Amino acid sequence: MIEPIVLSVGEDVHLRRGKDHIIYAGMPSDNVYSIVQKKAHGYQGYSWNLFFPKRRQEITIDGVNIFVESVTPEEIRLRIG
Repeated sequence: MIEPIVLSVGEDVHLRRGKDHIIYAGMPSDNVYSIVQKKAHGYQGYSWNLFFPKRRQEITIDGVNIFVESVTPEEIRLRIG
């Protein structure tokens, strides 16, 4: 079984080799959470915010399936498939 990953606001995780990084960006409102998708090429890169309804648990970022177990304004608990 895949162990859950817990990210606090501003923390990141690499989805897997050849894929992007994601950063938890908190909750801009009570019912919405935000994840930043970051592409890096050497020392340069770019990123953008993705917004999801709090009730949405299954998301896909850069072709990688992610299951969101829980989300609060301070942290997100997820499993990367």
